[in-house]
Amino acid sequence: MEPRVRVHRLAEQVADHIRGRIIRGDFQDGDPLPKSEELIRSYPVSMPTFREAMRILEAEGLITVRRGRLGGAVVHRPSPANLAYNLGLVLAAQRSGIGDVAVALRQVEPACAALCAARRDRRRTVVPRLRELHQEYLDRIDDLVGVVAVSRRFHEALVGLCGNEPLIVLAGALEALWSSHEQDWASRIRETTGVPLRRRREAGAVHGRILALIEAGEAEAVHRLVAEHLAAAQRNPTPAGPDAAIDLALVRNAVRDV
Repeated sequence: MEPRVRVHRLAEQVADHIRGRIIRGDFQDGDPLPKSEELIRSYPVSMPTFREAMRILEAEGLITVRRGRLGGAVVHRPSPANLAYNLGLVLAAQRSGIGDVAVALRQVEPACAALCAARRDRRRTVVPRLRELHQEYLDRIDDLVGVVAVSRRFHEALVGLCGNEPLIVLAGALEALWSSHEQDWASRIRETTGVPLRRRREAGAVHGRILALIEAGEAEAVHRLVAEHLAAAQRNPTPAGPDAAIDLALVRNAVRDV
């Protein structure tokens, strides 16, 4: 048997190589990795070392290994949603609550919306997607859970379409954290207090104004409007109290559903 230290070092080298292929796009999200017997031909290591490499990649969330006769490894390309769980772990360890995530979003999402408005190609790359989501919001306004899901996709799109990759990743992870909690909240209150249809329509009207300002290229105005909208939406009602802990199970389940 290879010494444990050497096995781990070799396993890291194999994991580094496969990770590089995933990041380069040799494997797309949801693709199966080639069978172990096929992959191991490319690496002069033992099967235990190769399995250790697979465990490293699985711990990083880059693959899911299915055991059994029909098993194999499925690729998960890195995304803000994947980062959300690890970010949630760090924040939970720091005793940060979901209210702290809300505060952070009030700072970064308006900046992302302003970047959307500043894009020269916004009418081709940003506006059509936001208009599609806005229309879906209006179409589903009678369904609380459905309309909350669409609303979160609208806000996530403000980040995802801003054109700045570091912001897309970092703010996208914050959005995913918040969305998982807000969606759970909507599911729980649907049968109790609910959200009045009037308030859903008001929120939809604000989304329409955000869309119009982005289309017009009004970066400063949309920054102000998104900040005001988030402050109101997070306060009344809120999916959790300001001191509520981050529920990592909600985040994990949301990531699995992506």
